[in-house]
Amino acid sequence: MPIYEYICLKCNEKFTLLQSMYPADNNTECPKCFSREVKKVISSFSCATGSKESASSSVPAPGFGGGG
Repeated sequence: MPIYEYICLKCNEKFTLLQSMYPADNNTECPKCFSREVKKVISSFSCATGSKESASSSVPAPGFGGGG
């Protein structure tokens, strides 16, 4: 089951939930104020392939200063 990120439109609380891939939107409620006025947020993700080649060609995270 994937983890989804939400923001409450009533109290502005950001929270995550472990839900099935097709949760009923009207069943999701804010854990802080219990409002059902929530919006799914686009979130980042990562994955690993187990290949040594892919590890050397990874892209640094945004904001990475690097250099030396």
